[in-house]
Amino acid sequence: MNGTALVGARIVLADRVVEGQALLLDGTRILGLADTVPADFTAHDLRGGWLLPGFIDTQVNGGGDVLFNDMPNVEGIRAIAQAHRRYGTTGLLPTLISDYAPVVEAAIAAGEEALAAGVPGVLGVHIEGPHLNPVKKGIHDAQRFSTVDDTVVARLAAPSKGRRIVTLAPELAPEGAVRALAEAGVLVCAGHSLADYDQTRAALAEGLVGFTHLFNAMTQFLSRDPGMVGAALEDRASHFGLIVDGLHVHPASLRVALAARGIEGAMLVTDAMPPVGGRSNRFSLMGQDIAVVDGTCRGPDGTLAGSALTMAQALRNAMDMLGCDIVTASRLASGNPARFLRLDHETGGIAPGLRADLVHLSETRHVTATWIGGAREDSRE
Repeated sequence: MNGTALVGARIVLADRVVEGQALLLDGTRILGLADTVPADFTAHDLRGGWLLPGFIDTQVNGGGDVLFNDMPNVEGIRAIAQAHRRYGTTGLLPTLISDYAPVVEAAIAAGEEALAAGVPGVLGVHIEGPHLNPVKKGIHDAQRFSTVDDTVVARLAAPSKGRRIVTLAPELAPEGAVRALAEAGVLVCAGHSLADYDQTRAALAEGLVGFTHLFNAMTQFLSRDPGMVGAALEDRASHFGLIVDGLHVHPASLRVALAARGIEGAMLVTDAMPPVGGRSNRFSLMGQDIAVVDGTCRGPDGTLAGSALTMAQALRNAMDMLGCDIVTASRLASGNPARFLRLDHETGGIAPGLRADLVHLSETRHVTATWIGGAREDSRE
């Protein structure tokens, strides 16, 4: 066997960190850990640092100066995935912001083409809107919003080679729509919504499985009105994305959320825009000029417009702002999103049989290399 052995780094597993061992790879897969490097393996010394499962980001609007809405094709997806790989992301879902039906159809088709072409890191697509509540539109263009009907359900539920996330406002969806999407294998999430606690619970009963950027653009937790946030933190089966940049949500609120729910359902997401991995700090979104201001993206009136966050920085923030150790932060960045996507049998961890999707961090927790299916790419964050 002519395998590869990665040595010299602390290895972050699902429940602990191990030192002084080699991680053995056989082509695209992980074989396991070993005390010594077998004679027929080629050793690669990582010279310290940390070896983690590659990061999985379920909400990526753009990167590398590309907005998915503007380039809903394989070339756009490839550029976005490559831009984020530099920051340790080895799996992602390009995310379409609310748009007209032809653009949604093009985005879905592009995702299928990218999966068929084996574009590194692509796991499917995320359609965020246009079936949202105008009152909670955020930076989305409400003129592009539409209601859910049978045609919409058929479009979103079309068979996929990968994973498909759909974010909608459940209070505006007709009865049975969430169930129909869920039964077709779509991962239905709630977001940009005025749904109250009871409406959210009803959607969970129909098959809702997640919450898009918890706290942002949804009803909040109050003493006599638990809202969508309360329903999300109470439910033990669903997942929720957290934008840990210190700007979208106060770190104390995130710490309280993790204390209330535990980490099992929490996932780090970036909600990233074109400036990540790009050359420009400005871009156009639905005719609006968006600029990076104090580390995040904002519209002309100051409205948050996604983020300039990377998954590597999100992991560091989870450790520095939320008090997570590296094992917990790794689960938020890799293991939990893999489980949400129902891909934990394939990726999201360091264990025998899983795909060799990995990231190496230096002692300062910055990315030096990634592996997708065992294929290594060196980078400097």
